[in-house]
Amino acid sequence: MAIDDSTGTDSKGTGGETPFSSARKAFADTASGFTDQASSRVRDYTAQGKDRAVEALDNVASLVTDAADQVSEKLGDQYGGYIRQAADAVAGLATTLRDKNTDELIGDARDVVRSSPAIAIAAAAAVGFLLARVVKSGFTPSTSANDAGSAPTPPAAKKAAGPKAAKKAPAPDPAFVDKPIADTPPLS
Repeated sequence: MAIDDSTGTDSKGTGGETPFSSARKAFADTASGFTDQASSRVRDYTAQGKDRAVEALDNVASLVTDAADQVSEKLGDQYGGYIRQAADAVAGLATTLRDKNTDELIGDARDVVRSSPAIAIAAAAAVGFLLARVVKSGFTPSTSANDAGSAPTPPAAKKAAGPKAAKKAPAPDPAFVDKPIADTPPLS
């Protein structure tokens, strides 16, 4: 009895599944489930990131508008106007971002990657570098009971306070201090 791999049925057409075809179907179902789950998470993370970005852009626009008012008072309306234009551009970006749904943002990102993959790769590398720096800098919370109420110590301060900071440089060898090079004993 011959089995057709493309349909998973035997040559008689009885529909008997082979172990290979049932495993292929199970794998396809599992992969489809993972794909759906990943797609859902990407949309959720995109929505959260969009909301945070819009809030941050609104805050920046507000700060820049306040700065524009102060510059107008101190230096004149011309300079304040330039800063106000920058604030309007930031506010416009926030509005544009707020008005797009996550599918549009994902589509825009795909279009950018397709139109200029080199820029997309460079941006991904920059983001990866920044994430690595954040992780390397030690943003892990302290678990000791002593530090529960205090702010975490910056890594640079920990290095300065460590045991290596207490060590002094070794004293120079008295046989070689203040002697000209010609008077030093030969190395043998």
